[in-house]
Amino acid sequence: MNHDVIIIGAGAAGLMCAMEAGKRGRRVLVLDKAKKPGRKILISGGGRCNFTNLHIEPTAYISENPHFCKSALARYTQWDFMDLLAAHGLSWTEKTLGQLFCDQKAGAVLNVLLDQCTQAGVEIKTQTDIRRINKSEKFTVATDALDYTAESLVIASGGPSIPRMGSSDFGAQVARQFGLKNIPFRPGLVPFVLSEKDMQGFYADLAGCATEVVVSCNNQSFRENLLFTHRGLSGPAMLQISSYWRKGDAISIDFFPDTNASEWLLLQKKTSPNKQLKTTLATILPKRLASAFAERAWQNQPLGQYADKQLRHMGEQLKHWQVTPAGTEGLRTAEVCLGGVSTDELSSRTFEAKKIPGLYFIGETVDVTGWLGGYNFQWAWSSGWCAGQVV
Repeated sequence: MNHDVIIIGAGAAGLMCAMEAGKRGRRVLVLDKAKKPGRKILISGGGRCNFTNLHIEPTAYISENPHFCKSALARYTQWDFMDLLAAHGLSWTEKTLGQLFCDQKAGAVLNVLLDQCTQAGVEIKTQTDIRRINKSEKFTVATDALDYTAESLVIASGGPSIPRMGSSDFGAQVARQFGLKNIPFRPGLVPFVLSEKDMQGFYADLAGCATEVVVSCNNQSFRENLLFTHRGLSGPAMLQISSYWRKGDAISIDFFPDTNASEWLLLQKKTSPNKQLKTTLATILPKRLASAFAERAWQNQPLGQYADKQLRHMGEQLKHWQVTPAGTEGLRTAEVCLGGVSTDELSSRTFEAKKIPGLYFIGETVDVTGWLGGYNFQWAWSSGWCAGQVV
């Protein structure tokens, strides 16, 4: 069966590309192996769909070429997608750090995309397995049911994160088939695992405890909540920094982001010398965390019994606590994957492969990964929109 455009992947990027190409009068077919389109859209933000961020900037994206994302993000912005939702009667609420969540929840966002595809005459086939892809004059996509041909083929299959959702490295496989360079996938926005020694030592009994911190690694910092877990460290701050972390790297944690901890401790000693260290720390830190510092890192006693030098050292540790994770929880829980098709292989304006006319890669299949908080959805909308103008 012949079409103008075949898109493999009915996620955020694929549906955006499909509706835009369909608006141009192109005969578009979307293929997906899942039972229904947009599965990751539906689970995003706990079902609320954190669909973009008010503060979209190229600096919030990780890629071997940090300039590649600039064109797409400038041509289709967060404001453009907000206008699309508003035109369909949807509204949103701003949460932390510019994150926008749909008031009508994730299903409503997906329905906007599907309605746009329907109006544009896009055909969507789910529960379809791709057997092989060939190219002569046109692309041929052989499925378990039929063979389809098209002038343009768009790979929007995402990355291998959250494999329980059916994710895979399909995009990387297609890139390799056509001789295109891939940057190896690795987990991003993922919780850390600590060693058994650490978990039985300082971090014992802290699971469920959360506090606001500044975390730093490899010249990047984030200020958000840290959450202690039964296996290690999670929460938005740790998910963010995980994308910049490499095996063996130490992470620095500032538990007193608004305070000079050394001067504060010295002042507490002066004003309340008989107060226990753990009681003092608990005025700023969660009680269990305060106890861990006071009793496991240092010997808990009244403040007046510490030398000023000791308190200054404690303050420095509270501002620059060092932890070296044993690893991460991996693809199983990673929200995204870093890596993908090398941006050297693609046009930053159209997303077409430079060596293979008619072949396009968009969304998470490309080596562009955003921060937590709607940035990756915006990359899907922007890259899908750009490809949709030309396929």
